[in-house]
Amino acid sequence: MGMAVEWAQLEYFRMAARLQHFTRAAERLAVSQSALSRSIARLEQELGAPLFEREGRSIRLTPYGQRFLRRVERVMREMDEARREIQELADPERGEVRLGFLHTLGVHLVPDLIRDFRSRFPKVSFVLVQNAAGPVFRQLESGEIDLCFLSPPVRREGVGWVDLKTEELFLIVPSQHPLAGRDRIELRNVAEEPFIALKRGYGMRTITEEVCAQAGFSPRIAFEGEEVATVAGLVAGGLGVAMVPDFPGLELLGIKKLPVHAPLCRRVIGMAWIEHRALSPAAERFRRFVVGREETGSSR
Repeated sequence: MGMAVEWAQLEYFRMAARLQHFTRAAERLAVSQSALSRSIARLEQELGAPLFEREGRSIRLTPYGQRFLRRVERVMREMDEARREIQELADPERGEVRLGFLHTLGVHLVPDLIRDFRSRFPKVSFVLVQNAAGPVFRQLESGEIDLCFLSPPVRREGVGWVDLKTEELFLIVPSQHPLAGRDRIELRNVAEEPFIALKRGYGMRTITEEVCAQAGFSPRIAFEGEEVATVAGLVAGGLGVAMVPDFPGLELLGIKKLPVHAPLCRRVIGMAWIEHRALSPAAERFRRFVVGREETGSSR
């Protein structure tokens, strides 16, 4: 095994190749000409091929040297980009925040928070991941994302959590449904109805099952969807009833939104992070921004 090629050797080689002159290259690099010559001789020995042809005081790349130069330029370009990328990530003004959130939070909460944050720190970029509560929390645990917005709250050792808002949940029924004329209902009134629900692992599915249990029944799930809009569409089509957060345009679909007065139907939305994992400066700044908004009451 030969010795490893050192970074300085590559820099010396590149400078000599560009200037085609050992003396001028040595001056530019602020090293002695003998140090430069020794370094390149060692490099040629390591590679097992001549890189330069000497012509008096000037030098010329051999075919081996030309090919090696292309690779060295590429390696150094990659290194410059890597250095710049790391410096940007480590800069709270320019870094990247990897954010996960539930599908139902993509209409208002997440866009509003990002817009307000970027009005103050416009060069920070965001990588956004939408997923169900289970998968998005696993992505947080594995380090794929820095922070996530979830419901219901995660009360777990080692997980940081802040409540951001409490949101009322409604029962939606087709507009021609017998209960559609009511102003509000008790959940036990729909114990016999087929339910449209999000798939298992989604926060709204968990909450639906919990509130139905409080009302004394287990919901009969007729269909499962992955988006609240799909659930609403199936309800509009007369295929069942569903629990959903409020979102714009429900009435336009031919749906009646009913407040539930027993049991209390609401969800707490918050932000989670892993307490002992160091966040990038930009992600930590965003976390403090969100927590600070909550402490001043401005997220309501």
